[in-house]
Parts: sequence; structure tokens; C-alpha cells
Amino acid sequence: MSAHCQVTGRKPGFGKQVSHSHRRTSRRWDPNIQQRRFWLPSENRWVRLRVSAKGIKTIDKQGVEAVVARLRREGQRI
Repeated sequence: MSAHCQVTGRKPGFGKQVSHSHRRTSRRWDPNIQQRRFWLPSENRWVRLRVSAKGIKTIDKQGVEAVVARLRREGQRI
């Protein structure tokens, strides 16, 4: 699976790692992606989302019902 947040859309960042001697090698910064289950009371079931830490905060603030409704409007299958 890709390191991609379903709620915020965060993806890995790419760049260079620079050593003390200034040699450069490619690297990537992965977001803090976690697979979490959230209870949807309206559907009486659990939904499993791949979310970043920022996505978890967004769900806590807006509510899981609102976030899932927005994701479905955008065309994601949940």
C-alpha cells in the first residue's frame, strides 16, 4: 500500500540527504500513516481508514460521519 492519507491527502516528500562531506543521496519523508478503525453509528458498522496523525485530529474535530460523507462525495470507496 502507498503511504497516502485518505483524509488529508498527505503523501511522501522527496529530497536529498546531505552528508558532512556534502555528498547527496535521495531519500523520502513518509507521513505518519496508521490504519485505524472508526465506528459509524449511522451504518452500525466499523470502517477502516489509512490516516495520518493529522487526519486522526481532523476526524476528532469534525466527526467521523462528516469526514466519511466528504470522502464519499469525492468518490472514494469506503
